[in-house]
Amino acid sequence: MFNLVIKNGKVVTADKIIEASLGINNGKIAAIIEAGTEIQAEKVIDAKGNYVFPGAIDTHAHLNDPGYLWREDYAHGTAAAGVGGFTTIIDMPLQNEPAMTDGQILDKKLEGVSPNAYVDFCFWGGLVDYNLNQLKELDEKGCVAFKSFIGPVSPDYVSLTIGQAKEAMEICKEFDGRAGFHCEDYSLIKWEEARAKRKDTNDWQDFLDSRPVIAELIATQNIIDLAKEVGAKVHICHVSHPRVAEIIRQAQNEGVDVTAETCGHYLTFTDQDVVKNGSLFKCAPPLRDAAAVEGMWEYVSNGTLSAIASDHSPCELSEKSEEKHGVFGAWGGISGIQNVMQVVFSEGVVKRGYCPTLLARSLSEGPAKAFGIFGKKGAIQVGFDADLVILDPEKEWEITPESLYYVNPISAFVGLKGKGLPVCTLVRGEVVAQDGQLVGQKGHGQYVRKIK
Repeated sequence: MFNLVIKNGKVVTADKIIEASLGINNGKIAAIIEAGTEIQAEKVIDAKGNYVFPGAIDTHAHLNDPGYLWREDYAHGTAAAGVGGFTTIIDMPLQNEPAMTDGQILDKKLEGVSPNAYVDFCFWGGLVDYNLNQLKELDEKGCVAFKSFIGPVSPDYVSLTIGQAKEAMEICKEFDGRAGFHCEDYSLIKWEEARAKRKDTNDWQDFLDSRPVIAELIATQNIIDLAKEVGAKVHICHVSHPRVAEIIRQAQNEGVDVTAETCGHYLTFTDQDVVKNGSLFKCAPPLRDAAAVEGMWEYVSNGTLSAIASDHSPCELSEKSEEKHGVFGAWGGISGIQNVMQVVFSEGVVKRGYCPTLLARSLSEGPAKAFGIFGKKGAIQVGFDADLVILDPEKEWEITPESLYYVNPISAFVGLKGKGLPVCTLVRGEVVAQDGQLVGQKGHGQYVRKIK
């Protein structure tokens, strides 16, 4: 007798799709049962022939809680995540007040956000120039990785020099921590911005030109070289271009422990969306050309990029105002935590013909392994948490502001149409979202620590 059985589903793993039922007890997967077998259960969910995916893990989310709550908070952000199929999010330490740079701040944040979480959550620890002696404590409190910037960053945070990054890697190596980096070369970007601002007016092409691919390449190569020298574990955030992915692939082949992610927007939109539509499509690194989008899919497919994240970076509509802030001052960030899974299924499986197993690898298993939570999260295996997403591959959709659970229902993804939609999300065996609606209990989400 199981607490719950999910029957008539096509269970998607990282390497195969099988017709099977899932038996769930005490929030964990207790059995994977051959289709058609009679099973006793307290409750049954009929998947109706749809795909059953392991819950998606968002490796890069800015939920702005505490401190920047006019942009986003845990109640809205995790609700949106659950509706979209993300059952675990890894929350960034910046756009927090204060930035999460020591154990005391972590404890206070955890106390504040836990009662409001609908899905499970992990923390990135801060990595700035004033907290190198706090990294071990943050690791002991469960942080899955440590976030730093090599390029420009918002005023609440601090970029690192290459020298500081080297010392940070040496410290992280002592406790087997992974340092993550926003890789764009600081000096190149600042110089290109200054050059552009010498003109009388600036347009969106000026913004794109100020953050060229070479800036991302230089910074990524520097971090890889440091990781190789130190023997450290690193993660490259939001890779935007196949040229960057290729140097990561080469480093992986040489034995460097470098993981990397891309984002739903780099697999969907192009630089021309920025030129035509402006600030809603502004992000850093910026969107690239159409050929780069196609190339990025290849690096997801071959496993170089172990994760597809949202880099959910919300704001108030006025902060996106080009009239108020100009192209360089308007807030850069795309809200996507609710839409990544449906968009990736539609763009990858429906339009480009990839096998659905690609989603199980890049949204679940790859992220869990990169961030030290595989064994608890990331796969449909006996003993793992029953984090599951039933996805209807035939369900057509259009993203509207009304469908979004964010504090600010604005997104570059609004207006996009596609096919294949999460219709049921379970976190540890409990249904949190059904047919695009939040049905879970606030506070059900739990803090997930790195597995030691």
